[in-house]
Amino acid sequence: MTWFLGHLPQLGSLLLTHAVLAVIPLLVGLAVALPLGWLAQRYRWLRAPLVAGTGLLYTIPSLALFVLMPLVLGTGILDPINVVIALSVYTVALLVRTVADGLAAVPDEVVQAATAMGVGPARRFFTVELPLAVPVIAAGLRVAAVSNVSVVSVAALLGIAQLGSLFTDGFARDFVDPILVGIVACMVLALTLDVVILSLSRVLTPWTRRGRTA
Repeated sequence: MTWFLGHLPQLGSLLLTHAVLAVIPLLVGLAVALPLGWLAQRYRWLRAPLVAGTGLLYTIPSLALFVLMPLVLGTGILDPINVVIALSVYTVALLVRTVADGLAAVPDEVVQAATAMGVGPARRFFTVELPLAVPVIAAGLRVAAVSNVSVVSVAALLGIAQLGSLFTDGFARDFVDPILVGIVACMVLALTLDVVILSLSRVLTPWTRRGRTA
């Protein structure tokens, strides 16, 4: 507690940076995964290559990907954009299957009813199919959020300051206090993101609450 209370400003700065590096790829990955997941669901012959192909991206070791990003993008090794893009790749790898499964779970009779009412494909997707797929997509987002919080820490090995820096600092000085604080801070951040995603999912799907109340 003494170390924690004496380093609150530093911890706050590292926590904020860690949160930004975890959340931005979550949003970027979702934006990319939505059309890819829709294609996988709309054209069945595309499902296997899209789901399998994006899923393979998650097998790339995070440290190797962080090191490769500057070579591919021409950025500096300490540029946070490397972490953002690498984690966006991982998020897409996790979410394409989730989006496809969520859209596939929408009842056919609902889609047919919307079509019969004259709702066009684009409007039907955003007002019918996507809202009904939100619970499944949110479940995938919760997994991706926790994964991002964990993987961001690895970037500390390259010198990018965030909560992972507490681990490298603690190991370098054989001092356990910053390591324990870093672990707890990562857990709190992951739990916070999980609660936020779950709350947004419930706000976007009010009919599920009415169903449970009934």
